[in-house]
Formats: sequence, structure tokens, C-alpha cells
Amino acid sequence: MSIASSSPSSRDKILEVAEALYARRGFEGVGMREVAEAAGLGKSSLFHHFRSKAQLYLAVLDRVLERIERRAESALVSDLDPAERLERWLEVLIDTLAEYPAAARLLLRGLFEDDAFDASAWDEGRSAERRLASLLTSVQQLLRDGMEAGVFRRVSTGHTVQTLIGATVYHFASGEFGEELLGRPLLSSESVRKRKDEVVAFVRAGLAPT
Repeated sequence: MSIASSSPSSRDKILEVAEALYARRGFEGVGMREVAEAAGLGKSSLFHHFRSKAQLYLAVLDRVLERIERRAESALVSDLDPAERLERWLEVLIDTLAEYPAAARLLLRGLFEDDAFDASAWDEGRSAERRLASLLTSVQQLLRDGMEAGVFRRVSTGHTVQTLIGATVYHFASGEFGEELLGRPLLSSESVRKRKDEVVAFVRAGLAPT
């Protein structure tokens, strides 16, 4: 494989550096010129790919959600029983968030910054909303399947999904606060393994039928 063919495209490079910048400072805190300079491009080249900051931000969110959706899909549609599928889904989500450290903070920021622009005005915004809705719907259906099969107790699927988001996405977005609380780096292999063990044990105990 040649060096040129293995190098990321300009668009991919833009999305990569924008993901890191938006995760640190949010939509309002990052300008298009800064993104262009970090990507090693002129501002005109950046606008060739993205017509506005809103479109770029939504494309970054869509990319993060697509990554999670693609990896988690196999766990959700496997032949395992609902309890095993949920545990596998959580492990895949944790591994993905650990591999892409900016993703968790960006996802949390996205929940609070959606009033800064009209996501429905952009294809990237509609795509990101569809991916998020699909992920949440799939997990809620998995919880309902588990309740019907008698392997989960009767719970509010909405509240349970909120709890799972806190146990996974917030954990990796917590940065220095989380590391001080744990007394170790969030992203070390030992910490990631421990996080999976703790979340799975918590879910097993919390959803166990009474």
C-alpha cells in the first residue's frame, strides 16, 4: 500500500481534529480558522468540505455515533439471550469510548448544545439524530425483551438507559475528576477492564428478577 493511499483524506483529517477540539471546548469555543490550522489546511479548503461550523459540528457528532452504532450492532442482533446481549453491548460501548477518548465528552456536550443551531437543517444533523434514536430504541427494546423473557425485573426503560449512559459515557467524559476519584488513569487497560467488570456486575444486580 502506498503512503498516499494510507493517508487520511482532507475531510477525515478535518473531522479528526474537530472532534478533539469540540470535545475540549464545545461548539461555541472553537472557530473554523482554528480547525483549518489544526488540520493543516487553508480556511477555503475547510469550507469546500463544510459550509458552516454547524455542519462541521454535526458531521463530527454523526461520525462518533456511526462508529458506536457500527460496533454495537453485532451485540444487539446476536443470538445470545437478552441479558448476555446487554452485557456484550455495554462491553463494546466501553471499549469504543476508551479507544476514542474525545467521543464521550463530545456526546455529552452535544446533548446541551443542540439549541445553538437547527440540526434538522443539515443532512448531518438528521443523520446523527437518526443514529442516536436507533441506538436508544434498540437498547430499550432489548430491556423489554429481557423483561418479557423473565431475565430482567420490571423497570422503566427510560430511567435504565439514563443510568447506563451515566455509567459509560459520563465515566469517560469525567477527565481529571474521574481519575482523582479512581486513583488511576481512566484509559489504562486495567481501568477499562475494571470499568467493564463493575458496570456488568452493577447491571446484573440491578436488573436481576425479584
